[in-house]
Amino acid sequence: MLPYFHFESFSLGPLTIHVWGLFVSLGILAAVLFGYKLAKKYFLSGEVILDMGVWMLIGALIMARVFHVIFYDSAYYAQNPGDILKFWQGGASSLGGFFGAGVALYLFVKIKKFTCREIKPYLDIGALSLWLGWGVGRLGCFFTHLHPGRLSNFFLAVNLPDGARFDLGLLESILGFTLFAVFYLLFTRLIKKRWGLVALYSVLSYAAVRFFFDFLRATDLPVSDARYFYFTPAQWGMLALIAGLTFALFWGKLGQTSHPSSVRGETKGGV
Repeated sequence: MLPYFHFESFSLGPLTIHVWGLFVSLGILAAVLFGYKLAKKYFLSGEVILDMGVWMLIGALIMARVFHVIFYDSAYYAQNPGDILKFWQGGASSLGGFFGAGVALYLFVKIKKFTCREIKPYLDIGALSLWLGWGVGRLGCFFTHLHPGRLSNFFLAVNLPDGARFDLGLLESILGFTLFAVFYLLFTRLIKKRWGLVALYSVLSYAAVRFFFDFLRATDLPVSDARYFYFTPAQWGMLALIAGLTFALFWGKLGQTSHPSSVRGETKGGV
């Protein structure tokens, strides 16, 4: 069992550094730098990674706030609409972040006129970079204990003042680093089959694990997540994501069977 600690902020001269924001920033930086370097390794454009990252980050930040307001604390914001734009007070939904990033990615591909085959390598690199950044960023949630879970004697539970509990920030950080490590090791093998599999399999893996993680979230605290028909908003989102990615996976296999020539092109690993 882990001892309780709480790092909300610290001072650096006249500046007050908020720990959550610091780790989110470090996560974004780690993801961008890693993605840029990996793109160059495979003779792809690092600038595309940077542009794609900016688009997705903006979309994620906007929709993370929107989803939080609508699905997680709608009663409060209905009474205090002036606080909706006060994002610095906290309140963001990872589900909304994923949704916003996905919409931004779609617009990026359409506006920049990428073909499906051209964008797939960047999706794989972006996905792998995401899990590195996710692991780093979620440490900020862990250090500030933003997502307390159910009471537990599990060895990774944190001994909070009201009892030992799961910490979903820690579990998600471990999940992010695990996905990064696993798919980094599998990266070369998967792209030799065809580009796009790293993104598909890693996001599918995250969605499946995240769905079960949300059963560990606290239900007995004032900050407990809202439930809709027994599931959190994130769980409904993960179910939709799993269904969509499963369909994409089988559709892709059907396409390979119908068009064997396109499979040979993909397995060469080229853009």
